[in-house]
Amino acid sequence: QVQLVESGGGLVQAGGSLRLSCVASGRIFSLDVMGWYRQAPGNQRELVAEITSSGTTNYADSVKGRFAISRDNAKNTMYLQMNSLKSEDTAVYYCNVKLRLGEGSPLFNYWGQGTQVTVSS
Repeated sequence: QVQLVESGGGLVQAGGSLRLSCVASGRIFSLDVMGWYRQAPGNQRELVAEITSSGTTNYADSVKGRFAISRDNAKNTMYLQMNSLKSEDTAVYYCNVKLRLGEGSPLFNYWGQGTQVTVSS
């Protein structure tokens, strides 16, 4: 079994900062791409940022220059530093991990339970 546990969400004023964390645990052989997605009420879930095992990053245009994704492979942990937050960043943020359960296994896709980020204007 694999578990993804997110933390760091909360209520912040516009212009403020938050740091999200996602820790993967369980029978993990290797982690591939890790990413953060978000879903606001009435909207589809969208990619915020993702990072490969070698550190290559990709960001949604709406967060470029404000958010920074990183990972600590030794700790099976991913972070999202969110600065200059705006009201439109309000959403539930989900951790997503693609991983292998064993050598030569296919990639499996896992989601965290989500953490609420609310930005007040």
